Amino acid sequence: MPATEPTDPRATLRGGLPDRYLTPEDLVTMFSLPSVETVYQWRRKRIGPPGFRVGRYLRFNPAAVQAWEAERTALTDAA
Repeated sequence: MPATEPTDPRATLRGGLPDRYLTPEDLVTMFSLPSVETVYQWRRKRIGPPGFRVGRYLRFNPAAVQAWEAERTALTDAA
């Protein structure tokens, strides 16, 4: 029986850490961003979740994305 991959990365984070790192496209889906370019702008401005390069590909640790989201949510709630 083949394993099926969840289609919604947000559901993956809620259920625990996935067995793969997130792509910029995953972040676009998770946060309903207008385009992948937004993720790259966040990276250039150093305001987004921390990412790392694997060759020419950008990847994000799901735990770091979750921590970044929690921090941003706390800042928004405090304001």
